[in-house]
Amino acid sequence: MTPATPLPDTNATRQALIDACLWMNDRHLNQGTSGNISARTHDGILITPSGVPYEALTPEALVTIPLSGLPGGGSGKPSSEWPFHQGMHNARPDMPVVLHAHPPFCSVLAVQRRSIPACHYMIAAFGGNTVPLADYALFGSPELCANMAQIMADRHGCLMANHGATVLGETIDKARWRLEELETLARTYLFSSIGGEAQILSDAEIAEVLVAFQNYGPRSADNTKG
Repeated sequence: MTPATPLPDTNATRQALIDACLWMNDRHLNQGTSGNISARTHDGILITPSGVPYEALTPEALVTIPLSGLPGGGSGKPSSEWPFHQGMHNARPDMPVVLHAHPPFCSVLAVQRRSIPACHYMIAAFGGNTVPLADYALFGSPELCANMAQIMADRHGCLMANHGATVLGETIDKARWRLEELETLARTYLFSSIGGEAQILSDAEIAEVLVAFQNYGPRSADNTKG
């Protein structure tokens, strides 16, 4: 895979990450401070801090951690999920944005330990014919990091057993878009079992959609957001 250009570490980028957090809660895709977002920059990984209410975040509060190794002191305490963010940025250099949250319908499937099959063509937004489920491991653990890296090798989003969901983005806007689309897919799949059963698209049908999706998704003239 071709590495993506890192995002610039500017106030505009930092504010865009904060805006994404506020948007998640406003759209009921997350609750409290349980979600987190990171972006790969020329200096490492820019990530939201641990335990700070989104409404209180300022650009200066975001934390920079290295692409490998432990976070250094003096730059603030990063999100407790920083290990899998770091792992994702190394496993998927083509995707400079990692967005994690606990969307309600995604979380229902996650606690049921169910992946999402090709119940709708929008599954292609996540790189294949499923949204896979990463095996359970303690948050912030090396095991969770390894599970995520394995399951996301060829996907742009996944559910996390007994936890939540994570999506990747070429830009901040695309990560936000994928998170909302993932929650919509989860809701559609769950509701489709009421009075019936989801009819799953074939691999050939999804292959057609994947070709059509090569340049699909939100675009922005703002270089900060791609």
